[in-house]
Amino acid sequence: MDFVKFEIREQIAYVTIDRQTKLNALNKAVLDELEQCFLDIKKNTEIRVVILTGAGEKAFVAGADINQFPSMTPEEAYTFSKRGQAIFSLIESSRKPVIAAVNGFALGGGCELAMACHLRYASENAVFGQPEVKLGVIAGFGGTQRLPRIVGTGHALEMLLTGKMIKAKKAAEIGLVNDVFPLSELMSRVEEIAGVMLQQAPQSQAFTLRAVNGGVELPLENGLDLEASAFQDVFRTEDRVEGARAFLDHRLPEFKNK
Repeated sequence: MDFVKFEIREQIAYVTIDRQTKLNALNKAVLDELEQCFLDIKKNTEIRVVILTGAGEKAFVAGADINQFPSMTPEEAYTFSKRGQAIFSLIESSRKPVIAAVNGFALGGGCELAMACHLRYASENAVFGQPEVKLGVIAGFGGTQRLPRIVGTGHALEMLLTGKMIKAKKAAEIGLVNDVFPLSELMSRVEEIAGVMLQQAPQSQAFTLRAVNGGVELPLENGLDLEASAFQDVFRTEDRVEGARAFLDHRLPEFKNK
């Protein structure tokens, strides 16, 4: 791959967007490579957790490549939007936890990409924003939908309608990111969090993600039905027996992802 680096270390998949001369901006090639990475992650049983980040110290992803916009037709814009939405939904629907390590600018498509991840941790120099209105367009990779769901309509509309950019501390205050770390510590701290996830039952995590993602926009009664179904399914796994026995035996469980 030319723009997305992919490696696996100790059950963690590292996905790094590396287009530093363009601040890791998203174009068709980057989107295609991201899609391929997450299709491979979905099939690879060795991978338990994913860390997604940008190369360098300036940007996670600075947005979509604006060079494409002046000549883009309305029909091409629709196709481009649906393409990005589909890839980000692939990430969001992953049954393996995906953590965004936001190490700089996360603007436009970059902010939308971070929001498609299950957890978001930022460096102190990170900046978030949906500045599309400044270009005469709107967020098209899920920003108008995920941002209100994550931070609430008021905060979301302020960012979407003004193009306002916010620093990492503010992003944490409104719930856009889980925590903020010094840039030099970002990856090590995220790896610590991934390490804690590796100690848990993989099937439990997968069913949790299914229940949360599937139920978040359902009426409560329907969401509770979905949870009960997932709770039933997890009781078909061997790991739930091991987890209970380990607890009763006062020892650490040895989960087998079965």
